[in-house]
Amino acid sequence: MNTTHQENQQDGRLLRRSLDGRILGGVAAGLARYFAVDVAHVRIALVALSFLGGAGVPLYLAAWVLIPAEGSGAAIADEV
Repeated sequence: MNTTHQENQQDGRLLRRSLDGRILGGVAAGLARYFAVDVAHVRIALVALSFLGGAGVPLYLAAWVLIPAEGSGAAIADEV
């Protein structure tokens, strides 16, 4: 198991789309909070992935559908 994942479980942190600091769906802000990195780094990585092979947009959309929002126990995919 990933060390960062173990640390996050011990801290009680859950991967959630952020309601604060969001631009579109809160995916980048949620990932940044979960991994304790600057949100700008996550956004730059997603944009770079979009231009270098086109994987950024599908990854963002998949995360938006699969990761629950803060304060919600269910993801968008769970509601469908």
